[in-house]
Amino acid sequence: MNVLPKRSNTQRFHIKGVLYFFLIIFLLIFSSIITGTQLDQFFNHDSLGQFAVLWQKMFHPYWPYWSYVVGPLLDTIRMALVGTLLGTIIAIPFALLSARNIVSLGWLRGVIRVISNLVRTLPDLLLAAVFTAILGFGPLAGVVTLLIFTFGQMAKLMFEAIETIDQGPLEALEAAGASKVQIIIFAVVPQVLNTFFSNFLYTFEVNVRASTVIGYVGAGGIGQLLQVTINQFRYDETAVIIFVILIVVVLIEFMNNYLREKLA
Repeated sequence: MNVLPKRSNTQRFHIKGVLYFFLIIFLLIFSSIITGTQLDQFFNHDSLGQFAVLWQKMFHPYWPYWSYVVGPLLDTIRMALVGTLLGTIIAIPFALLSARNIVSLGWLRGVIRVISNLVRTLPDLLLAAVFTAILGFGPLAGVVTLLIFTFGQMAKLMFEAIETIDQGPLEALEAAGASKVQIIIFAVVPQVLNTFFSNFLYTFEVNVRASTVIGYVGAGGIGQLLQVTINQFRYDETAVIIFVILIVVVLIEFMNNYLREKLA
């Protein structure tokens, strides 16, 4: 005879779930008090009315405006592609120098990892604002921003992948007297190549989204056009831009998923 396991009172009355719910509510209220945020302002009549007006305008897109969106959209994709490619190329030697099974000098690995970690902690919006001030408004500031962002991310992803590879081929080549370069080419690269391309595609997908945001601070691309339409209260044109961005991001995600499955 099958007997169902007896549940405790905690499981029966979902006490943990209730406690987590009240904990989240408490933290929300506590953080609003600390930061001086008035939560009721989000739900007053003026805010809801303004939201309804904005939503109504965006539900009537000005479709002829799409012809003005194509150029900045292509700039956004080019920014993401060039920034991802250059950042990945720069990240490769840093990833190799950060891997414990490639470099035996602990101090050298530590210095390289600290550099990568410092770069990765810088927000992309901050980088975009800085390089916009240095290089001026336009795609060049966006490319440099995405290059640095990609470098920090790819350096971490790749050195972690390198450290998890099978050590057998490395030890065999080392015992045969192969140089470090030969070990990397014939033992490391074949094992991490698929992971490398998968990480590259993922980073490119992230950079397409990021390039839209950093364009909002003047780094070129469709984000800059988005800022103009919002500042001019042309929400019907803003709706067209958001729709185009959504379609492009979805297409890129489907393409990346298809390529990752082929690489698996």
